[in-house]
Amino acid sequence: MDSKQVAKDTAKFLQNYLTYQAVKVIVQQLSETNPPEAIWLSRYSASKLEDAEAYIQGLMLERKDLVLRILTVREHLGEAVLDFLPAMVKLGIKDANMQHRRQLLERLTQTPELESTASESESDPTVPQDE
Repeated sequence: MDSKQVAKDTAKFLQNYLTYQAVKVIVQQLSETNPPEAIWLSRYSASKLEDAEAYIQGLMLERKDLVLRILTVREHLGEAVLDFLPAMVKLGIKDANMQHRRQLLERLTQTPELESTASESESDPTVPQDE
């Protein structure tokens, strides 16, 4: 396992996600102040946010003012979120893993249901049947 590559991929994913969140915030703001522009940005962004940097490069050709706004909001979100993120991710993974392990242990240690035991005894010729 290449931990450095996993870290790079995770950072790229977070950067893309923070860009998505910045666009979402801006669309919400624009829907209150300039609905046609909010609709335009929403439509423009609908299928292009998978790669944040390519999205921003493309948007630069269309609307430089919106690019600056997205960059500012994305940076603000990053500063606000990233300080807490490592501890939250570690705790979230630890808690989720504990829940999954608990469920797995419960499933592994469950006894067969009574109905399946009863149907097995009916088909077993060694068990006397009531007539």
